[in-house]
Amino acid sequence: MILTVTPNPSLDRTYELPVLVRGTVLRATADRVDPGGKGVNVSRAVAAAGHRTVAVAPMGGPEGALLARLLGEHGIEAAGVPVTGSTRINITLVEPDSTLTKINAAGPELSAAEAEDVLEAVRARSASADWIACCGSLPRGLAPQWYAELVARSHRAGTRIALDTSGAALTAALREGPDVIKPNAQELAEAVGRPLATVGDALKAAEELRERGARSVLASLGGDGQLLVEASGAYFATARVETVRSNVGAGDASLAGFLTAGGQGPEALASAVAHGAAAVQLAGSLMPTPADLDRSAVVVSADVPLDRPLTEPAPWAAVNTR
Repeated sequence: MILTVTPNPSLDRTYELPVLVRGTVLRATADRVDPGGKGVNVSRAVAAAGHRTVAVAPMGGPEGALLARLLGEHGIEAAGVPVTGSTRINITLVEPDSTLTKINAAGPELSAAEAEDVLEAVRARSASADWIACCGSLPRGLAPQWYAELVARSHRAGTRIALDTSGAALTAALREGPDVIKPNAQELAEAVGRPLATVGDALKAAEELRERGARSVLASLGGDGQLLVEASGAYFATARVETVRSNVGAGDASLAGFLTAGGQGPEALASAVAHGAAAVQLAGSLMPTPADLDRSAVVVSADVPLDRPLTEPAPWAAVNTR
């Protein structure tokens, strides 16, 4: 069972437009609403793969009630923590050429009592969890040390924990030794304070984060592949992708694939890459099912191509899109 923690969940409403023109009235050709937030997306991918998952998240207002209902419809056990503020609504505008314009709301501000309630909900529901996956940005009211506290409590309870966040929250949590961190290339560059131009640069950055406390690093390098650095060594993986339709939630699907395959070693990395590759070939934020996976398209190697340039070199100044 994978338990996910999403401190700032959302309802993700998507509108498909024939054309995006500023300053005019536009009519959507289609629209949909999905449960959102990075941890929620991990739960959706885990459920789509046929595994049990519990999603812990603060939920408030009618938006929070709808989020809980949608989670149930996806086969996810919702462990909603009541909060005063309303769950945020994020907007995605999709043009015919698949260009996405996203508007992410700030979300509610959590009180100290509500922040503690979320930690308590994790403790109460994590006894049967194989992994806890903590994902996304922190809402207003939560200090960067909140994730560090969650990692420390989870370890005291004997549960492995994966962390997918960035900035000060990631830096603060490293000292508590999360079992897996999952930065993308920009977040990896931000964490070490220097640009990354090659796979070798990414490997050195991942090794540095392990020295600072992370037990293993699963780094997503976008279309260039994924890098796993752990105690047993470093592994690099790529996958053949025919057509990219949407990269929304692909990293979350990748983390789900990694954890459901055990969360360590080259086989888990292959599962992560297969899930991510399948996700980018699906529309919107759909999560892959086992039928969507093509393991034959994945290549994993312990021979990391150090000199390979990154297609999109990761700058130090990353933009937080969570």
